Amino acid sequence: MTVGIEREVKLVAPPTFRLPDLTVAANGSPAVVLPPQRLQATYYDTVDLRLIRWGVTVRYRTGEEGGPVWTVKVPAVGAKGEGLSRRELNFRGRPGAVPDEAMALIRGFVRHAAIAPVAKLATRRHRAQVRDGNGHPLLEVADDVVSVLDNRQVAARFREVEVEVQGDASDELLRAVVDRLREAGASSADSTPKVIWALGPRATGPPEVEPFALGAESSGADTVRAAISAAVTRLLQHDVGARLGDDAEDVHQARVATRRLRSDLRTFRDLVQPEWGTFVREELRWLAGRLGAVRDTDVLLERLSDQVTRLPEQDRRAATGLLKRLNSDREAAREELHVALQSDRYVDLVEELVHAARMPKLLPEADLPATEILPQLVRKPWKQLQAAVAALGDDPEDDKLHEVRIRTKRARYAAEAVSPVMGKPAKLLGGALASLQSVLGDLQDGTVAEEWLRSTATRSRGAAAIVAGQLVAVQHAEMALARKRWKAAWKAASRKSLRSWMT
Repeated sequence: MTVGIEREVKLVAPPTFRLPDLTVAANGSPAVVLPPQRLQATYYDTVDLRLIRWGVTVRYRTGEEGGPVWTVKVPAVGAKGEGLSRRELNFRGRPGAVPDEAMALIRGFVRHAAIAPVAKLATRRHRAQVRDGNGHPLLEVADDVVSVLDNRQVAARFREVEVEVQGDASDELLRAVVDRLREAGASSADSTPKVIWALGPRATGPPEVEPFALGAESSGADTVRAAISAAVTRLLQHDVGARLGDDAEDVHQARVATRRLRSDLRTFRDLVQPEWGTFVREELRWLAGRLGAVRDTDVLLERLSDQVTRLPEQDRRAATGLLKRLNSDREAAREELHVALQSDRYVDLVEELVHAARMPKLLPEADLPATEILPQLVRKPWKQLQAAVAALGDDPEDDKLHEVRIRTKRARYAAEAVSPVMGKPAKLLGGALASLQSVLGDLQDGTVAEEWLRSTATRSRGAAAIVAGQLVAVQHAEMALARKRWKAAWKAASRKSLRSWMT
């Protein structure tokens, strides 16, 4: 399997279009005409086209320079810069059978459904490549005439131009080339993949879980649906990345999705059927645990790696062994996560959540106006947080502050869940609680780091043990700063004006 980020801009081209000289647009960088290609592509999806509606495509294509290849493309969430960005994963395999490795990546989307061919395209491609002064590719422009096939007959035909970033191309270069293509007759920049053009309106429908808009007229049921929809969307958007493990942010966001929904279902438990709510929260706890084991090692590894750079050079060398052990712990946690994501238990949970986003199991009280019932539901986690803070002494122990952090997170999630209905005051409270959670999170990260370092030091000798001791001292210094900051953060979050809407 090969993994990369595809970044491209698509334009529509008229029948008379011809590729212009791109050297001019590239400010003198040479443009080279490449040999034309004839490509044959078969796209696979479920009967309801759920992959394509999520922005995911699975394709087998012949005519490539490197030979036939299976390709999975997934939207790159949060990607910046010009054009459409997607993760592109290529696999070798025989025609007609999606490789097991590819199927494993899209399991969260497909779940128990079968996939089969849904479209066949034939493409005549003319290409030009913009290179830098050393001959390295920067951009490739493809002029594609695409035929939609139906039993070897041409059912439709369209033309498009793709500009794909291949090297270290700047946004300015990309825009200049796109402008040059427009001058030559291309128009209407469009990020729609070819297969959607081929399949028509069915493929342009929304994903199986749609965002649920809330407002002042929403009911309690609407609020529950919105919370579930947001969590499922976030989870599936980061599902493939969590499986790949090439970006720690994907595991982080998937974990946030599970923990936030678990907290929301706790907040809204007076609105959902108790047995169902308990079952879903327990399944989310299981998944969050597997994600959390990886996320915690990611955070610890990032923290210690940064702190090691501040040590004297001879100590940095000794710290290599400590970081290697931590990497080993991370790989073990990743393997457990991989097993969990491939399990029927995970698939069944996602299936349940997708269904619940449309039709959660609610109690009659959920039909009441949200403005009437939400304030009292948020008041409970807020009161629990107040009680936890009041129980602290002048010099609270770390585990007590960790309990406050947990209570803070629950109250924050509750305020954020209802803010689309309750408005700015709830949003401001959520923001203040997020700041408090961040300060207490810094303290907890230091506590976790110290525990790991002490445990590791007992199994280390010589320089490694000394370095572990030095890093423990660093944790103490940073934790002391966090301890000084948390009371001010609590004072800001506990202002009466932020919670007047709860009364």
